[in-house]
Amino acid sequence: MDLRDTAGDPVRGQLIPLRNGLLKLHKVALDSERATYESDVERIRNTGHFLELVLHDPWFAWLHELSELIVLIDETLDAKVPAVDADAVRLRKQARRLLVPDEHGSGFAKKYYEALQRDPEVVIAHGEMMKVFAGLDGKEKHREGKR
Repeated sequence: MDLRDTAGDPVRGQLIPLRNGLLKLHKVALDSERATYESDVERIRNTGHFLELVLHDPWFAWLHELSELIVLIDETLDAKVPAVDADAVRLRKQARRLLVPDEHGSGFAKKYYEALQRDPEVVIAHGEMMKVFAGLDGKEKHREGKR
């Protein structure tokens, strides 16, 4: 899958930036959780140990929802049947709903709120993701104006 080629395909033009933005945010959040885990729990010995923790330790479980959304976008991009505009809209809405921090919430929303409070790098990545959404919203309005 070429994650740069969006020419001539407005759906890929929506999904690829969405996917890439979420992937960057995921990496920053994962790095932040790793640093907090090492500060609060124990030093992570190596990459294998880190992978094991990410996959199975409850500390990192909240990030699985974001990982799963990225995988869903990848599967949509790789599907034999090309994605349609409704797929892109649905996935963008799902991403927007997921990235709402909530101090009094639970699961992803609460953990995301805590990460934003704790780490300025997560705040910056969140801001970049909001710019991705704004760009995608602008493209959608532009396409609607052409109809």
